[in-house]
Amino acid sequence: MIRVLLADDQALIRAGFRMLVDSAEDMEVVGEADDGAQAVALARQRRADVVLMDIRMPGVDGLEATQRIEADESLAGVKVLIVTTYETDEYVYDALLAGASGFLVKDTEPAELLHAIRVIAGGDALLSPGITRRLIADIAARRPSRTAVHPALSELTVREREVMILVASGLSNDEIAKQLSLSPLTVKTHVSRAMLKLHARDRAQLVVIAYQSGLVPLDG
Repeated sequence: MIRVLLADDQALIRAGFRMLVDSAEDMEVVGEADDGAQAVALARQRRADVVLMDIRMPGVDGLEATQRIEADESLAGVKVLIVTTYETDEYVYDALLAGASGFLVKDTEPAELLHAIRVIAGGDALLSPGITRRLIADIAARRPSRTAVHPALSELTVREREVMILVASGLSNDEIAKQLSLSPLTVKTHVSRAMLKLHARDRAQLVVIAYQSGLVPLDG
């Protein structure tokens, strides 16, 4: 059973998410928070697996809450899924850096949201279908001071670099496998090895590193 915590300052939004999550046989809502500080506390108290986190909340916002969850060793198993109003929210890039495993927009289809929760609970990462390589590059480009060559990038094999570039382009393991004429399992192994070498928390952070390091050019 996937234990889900809802963090949003709008009660109506939380109520909608609760109805949806509780309708799934493999999920249950274990708590609701109306600000980031409460979300962090409840994540610990209720042993949440996934936190649906709004970004813009009064007091401690979703970005700070995500950073606190990432920094707390007792919450190492908690995954954060940012659910925001706009795909172009300027905080999305920061949220991925802070530790979020992905994000969706609030008008996402119900089935897609449930799928996202399952994907993230399973240890993978997910980006909204509307979030493209161009958007991530634009967000990264607005933070030029953060762009630097990752010290471990030289440790990647040629194939691992190739796979990482395709991951950053938004392709799934199956899509990468078809493009490179590899098996999905082999692609998964390359992704896992790249994450290990770069100390990437998950697939989302691997995408961020790809842009930060210059492996994928910001000018597209």
